[in-house]
Amino acid sequence: MKKWKIILLCSLLSILFACSSESTGNDETANSEESTETTEEANKSENEEENPNATPEMDFDMDGRVIKVVSWYDESIPDNSPDNIERLNNLEELKEKHNFDIEYITVDYGEYRDRATAAFMAGEPLGDIMRLARPWMIPTLTKQGMFEPVDEYVTNDQAFVLQYTTEHSQFEGRGYGFRIGVMGASSGIFYNRTLMDELGMDPLQNYVDDDNWNWDTFMEVARDANRDTDNDGTIDTFGLATSSLVVPALASNEANLVDGDQQSLDDPQTVEVLEFISKLETDNIARPTEGGDWTEPNQFFVEGNTLMYPGMDYEAGDFNEVLSEYDIGFLPFPKGPSASEYHTSNTIPNYYTIPSGTENPEQLVYLWEKIYAIDSIYDYPKQPDLETFFSNENDIENARMAIESMRIIEQSDSYPSMPYYEMVDELREGVSVSTVIETYKAPFQAAIDEIWNE
Repeated sequence: MKKWKIILLCSLLSILFACSSESTGNDETANSEESTETTEEANKSENEEENPNATPEMDFDMDGRVIKVVSWYDESIPDNSPDNIERLNNLEELKEKHNFDIEYITVDYGEYRDRATAAFMAGEPLGDIMRLARPWMIPTLTKQGMFEPVDEYVTNDQAFVLQYTTEHSQFEGRGYGFRIGVMGASSGIFYNRTLMDELGMDPLQNYVDDDNWNWDTFMEVARDANRDTDNDGTIDTFGLATSSLVVPALASNEANLVDGDQQSLDDPQTVEVLEFISKLETDNIARPTEGGDWTEPNQFFVEGNTLMYPGMDYEAGDFNEVLSEYDIGFLPFPKGPSASEYHTSNTIPNYYTIPSGTENPEQLVYLWEKIYAIDSIYDYPKQPDLETFFSNENDIENARMAIESMRIIEQSDSYPSMPYYEMVDELREGVSVSTVIETYKAPFQAAIDEIWNE
């Protein structure tokens, strides 16, 4: 009898223990679920704190809408890098969540502007999102109300290059364009390190490292490289491939030829630029032209006997091939006397725009933000390109530094009847700066008025 009581007691204890264990397990599961939810909320809160400019998640259904994206090249995302694969994954998730699709339309660059303008004037834009160059839309089409302002939606600097909205597409206080990806190409000075060493010159990188790379030191370097190395009475190495540097020099001095709807040839900072260009020519600092076309400076540089050449970072690809026996470096364009930092120049910035009347423009911008807001595997924008262009870390850092600020220089690309090249030719022929300004102020203003009063 005593034995059966012991067995019964053990059975009861087993049941109680099992129940206790089951109860504890449920509590742990519940606690785990609560912990997961809390962690997700904490991560979301942390992400928002890390990027307070990100647009909060939106919930909408586009009813199967096909978004038409128009450009002069294929805008579809390739699967050629981990970053792009992540963007493609984002796109597919967004398509499913918001019920839409995308059609990419390519129009030949040579006819793009005319076709786009005609479509706008007819009230039938070519697409929902259109890539346009600034001169094609500002001021003429923009002041006619052809575009939706997007500045209130474009705030996420992880997805957008904000300078294109806050500066490059501005018209009367609103931003009409947005850009994803990278700022663009870096403009600067290519130089032949091999020639520099052969001439026994101090490393040009030292000027950048010492924050002493400016117009004065630039001209000193160019003068020093103009040498008659074989003593035959003729200069056979040259410091600078060309004096045709008006656009990068304007950017480097934070100047311009146009201020709003007014010419600014006589602005003090612009005058400094014109005097700089004149000096390069009249003091025989730049290599003299041999009557070639716009490609002549490049041809001079690839001869291997010219130290410096003004160009864009992507030109390094060609130099790596045709100048493979030389060590080619890259510097930012030197600072002008009125500038505090290095600048890259651009005359025709381009970006996405949304035609006026397009349905739900805020949703379109939102989708592009969420497609392109990724945690990149790269340390900085354009890393794969710059590491392909340059093997020297200094050159890479110089290109990165140059592109931190891009300045838009308006000239004949924006005002077709502006006699920009005629002005530059006279300046390089030795006509005095004061005469050039007085000669071209009126025709410059007439060209500007032609566009702004159109």
